[in-house]
Amino acid sequence: MRREEDHNVPRHPHLEEKTSDVASGSYRPATIPKHRVISIAVSSQKGGVGKTTVSINLAHSFARAGVKTLLVDADPQGSVGLSLTRQSRLLTGFYDYLADPGIPLDRLIVPTRLETFSLVASGQASDYEAGGGGMGTHLARVRAFLRSIAARGFDLCLIDTAAGLFGVTGDVIASVDAIMIPQQAEPLGIRSVPKLLEGLSRLRVVNPRLNVLGVCLTMVQNDLAESTEAAASLRQLLPQEMVFQTQIPRDGLFVRASARGLPIGVLEDGAGAQVVFDSLRAEIEAKFEPSYGQQAAYG
Repeated sequence: MRREEDHNVPRHPHLEEKTSDVASGSYRPATIPKHRVISIAVSSQKGGVGKTTVSINLAHSFARAGVKTLLVDADPQGSVGLSLTRQSRLLTGFYDYLADPGIPLDRLIVPTRLETFSLVASGQASDYEAGGGGMGTHLARVRAFLRSIAARGFDLCLIDTAAGLFGVTGDVIASVDAIMIPQQAEPLGIRSVPKLLEGLSRLRVVNPRLNVLGVCLTMVQNDLAESTEAAASLRQLLPQEMVFQTQIPRDGLFVRASARGLPIGVLEDGAGAQVVFDSLRAEIEAKFEPSYGQQAAYG
């Protein structure tokens, strides 16, 4: 895939700046359909696991590789928007569309200086802070949103969701092609992963094509025994194909990048960290089978 010029400070007209299913073999490797948008949710059982960091920098990696990428902030906290723009709360976004699907998509998409990278902010999420109603409440509108994205010619839609499997997040997972699960390398967090995977098995009732790409270990501290032991424990708990080989380290560069409203690869000294996300991107691409050409059905 071709590479684009690496300028991606966000721009906008108004801005200046082993579960049983897995262990038994029902886990299916992901497949990447051709000639349509691929939608991937980045979700976790609990917050504070580096989900937004993974979403932003993975989306940037795909965009740098020439993949026309849309990053959607579906977390009511608006973490993606707050990390990449200082006025994200002023933008019409994903939750505004859920409230009024008549809003034109052009009002939602925020272009960046990297031609292949665009954003959708969370929008006015105040009505959704408590989970946005029961599961299924917004399913039809989430699927309509994804159909609209597909019509715009995007190759990839990455959705940074709120933690948990309920409310809007559950509806997103019930609509996307695939899900990846960031998980902090710490003992308590690792214990929650089987419960999350069991929940995803239940969600396949409403989304039979959902592919679990795997768990990505984050905030790994190689100089801390508890962190490395937690990472090793997860790799023993799950089948090899269910855990990404790439691990995201705990690094102050991520804080600096967020403070400046940039993906880490844009920082002067961010090249080393960018390699990590390029490696993660390559793993995701390898999990998809190019021969798959089936069209999505967001009914």
